[in-house]
Amino acid sequence: MRAFFAHLRAELIGLLRVPGFLIPTLVFPSMFFLIFAAPYLKTWPAANQTTASFMTFAVFTVVFFQFGVAVAQERENPWYAYLRALPLAPWVRPAALVITGLLFALLAAAVVGGVAAATTPIQPERAAPLALFAALLMGAIPMGLFGVALALLLSPRAALPVANLVYLPLSFLGGLWMPPEVLPGWAQRLSLYTPTRHWGELVWASAGGNPWPLRSALVLLAYTLAFALVAAWAWRRGRA
Repeated sequence: MRAFFAHLRAELIGLLRVPGFLIPTLVFPSMFFLIFAAPYLKTWPAANQTTASFMTFAVFTVVFFQFGVAVAQERENPWYAYLRALPLAPWVRPAALVITGLLFALLAAAVVGGVAAATTPIQPERAAPLALFAALLMGAIPMGLFGVALALLLSPRAALPVANLVYLPLSFLGGLWMPPEVLPGWAQRLSLYTPTRHWGELVWASAGGNPWPLRSALVLLAYTLAFALVAAWAWRRGRA
């Protein structure tokens, strides 16, 4: 555990020293929400659900794209080669990256919530705040691990384009930009097999003060286990 906390501390300090990267990362999802969603929200149920969707999108953006895939760029750094030569358990480095991403992702989600409170008829008292927080975390962990796995398995040049090809469809199909019921028929069918859709189901239920759908919770747990195994294998493979 000492090695894990050392890596976690190093990641946090490194990010805090680069405000030019950190601030846009936190602001982008809220700006997206303010332009494309807030002007069209007239009732509290729509505001609650859409805000929850964009909070999920904010978390997804940070843990998957900005932090997980950033590992691909680090792979060209000599310091990264040194870290991989250390006798670490295969979970230490991926876990530190994911936890770092979670902390900043939740901050980005909180910014979305603040913008929604100022610009929409959102009613936070109708939601279940602890369940919403837990739902955001429950989806963030597998998506962060997925990002780390992609970054470890692909070349540095291929990782970012491939990540975009994964990130954008998953956001769309998961219903994070618009409700799943307004998606085209083919998209609604594909949506049921994506981790983002089941993540959204947990978040939307929490935003309305309803219990989680058990099936979506179990699907997300399965994705978490699968992505954790892939990320650990990819880390071990790179050290072999």
